[in-house]
Amino acid sequence: MSTTPVEDAMRLKIAEALKPSTLEIHNDSAMHAHHKAMEGSISKETHFRLVITSEAFMSKVQPARHRMVYTLLREELEREGGIHALQLKTRTPEEEERQLAREKAEQGQPNADTGNR
Repeated sequence: MSTTPVEDAMRLKIAEALKPSTLEIHNDSAMHAHHKAMEGSISKETHFRLVITSEAFMSKVQPARHRMVYTLLREELEREGGIHALQLKTRTPEEEERQLAREKAEQGQPNADTGNR
């Protein structure tokens, strides 16, 4: 039996539906366990940050992308003791490439494509 059934279910549903090239799932529940809203909760899987890169997000604005993910995770969001907070970063592969190039430039690393700074 898994000790992270909510995370496992999220990973499976997102992987099957969105075929992401990047899928990061960060369980931040421990940082929020002391919040009043979490009193009495025995779940260790209530707060998550997700980073998802997928072609499925092409030509969709952020709210539409987020709705796609919320729809996939409806059961986990509605379940008693389920997901209380979900932070999403959704992007296309092209957006991810641009972000990585920007981060490299900010760190003064050469651009992989041109060799320039």
